[in-house]
Amino acid sequence: MTTPIALTIAGSDSGGGAGIQADLKAFSALGVYGASVLTALTAQNTREVRAIHDVPSGFIRAQIETVFDDLAVGAVKIGMLSQPEVIETVADCLSEHPDVPVVLDPVMVAKSGDNLLQDEAVEALKTRLLPLAAVVTPNLPEAAVLLGRDMTGEADAMQAAGGALLAMGCRAVLMKGGHAEGDVCTDILVSGDGVNFLTSERVHTKNTHGTGCTLSAAIAAGLARKLPLVDAVTQAHAYLQEAIRQADLLTVGGGHGPVHHFHSFWSK
Repeated sequence: MTTPIALTIAGSDSGGGAGIQADLKAFSALGVYGASVLTALTAQNTREVRAIHDVPSGFIRAQIETVFDDLAVGAVKIGMLSQPEVIETVADCLSEHPDVPVVLDPVMVAKSGDNLLQDEAVEALKTRLLPLAAVVTPNLPEAAVLLGRDMTGEADAMQAAGGALLAMGCRAVLMKGGHAEGDVCTDILVSGDGVNFLTSERVHTKNTHGTGCTLSAAIAAGLARKLPLVDAVTQAHAYLQEAIRQADLLTVGGGHGPVHHFHSFWSK
């Protein structure tokens, strides 16, 4: 029996709630061995990001090539890639492994609303990484940047945005509805096979740090276990919702705390 392996290519969160750390926790919780390629280091906690140190693209390439040379990677999750050169490097490396499904979390917009990527980096992400993705997982602000237009949380608008992103070359789009208003959150999966709606009651908690990272990592975990995309997304959605519901059981930091990745294992 082959051990399922997923690789995360993302930045490090020294506070442990998002980025590489969240991805590895989600992989482990869902029964998948996690490997990692660091693209940036952050000095970060639940309240702030104090400093960022970018990893040189040559060393990122070395990490990716070394992992693939030895490990049977079953799926890849991509998080924030801050520079065009890094995006080009990751795209070049993954192009050599076309049979490995890629989950692209286009981390581009901070909670403050500020763009995290330069225009050149956004363009590189659209032209180089989107066509490699088995599924892209934008929230509403990120979809707005990718499409160059305002976004609303109405189901019709989200579905149309998913179709527009699908036309850019990826195989599926999971439009995340967490930024929409209302007591019900709806994510919409748009692919060539049709449209699927995933709904859940909104959980009122400030402890939502790392939700996007965790969801995309959980999808990658499902794909590494050879689940069909719809099943991988459905499982990941359910896992994240429970991790959010249980987040207040953790007492981590004084700001926006993490979701509870190990809610099924830790005693309550």
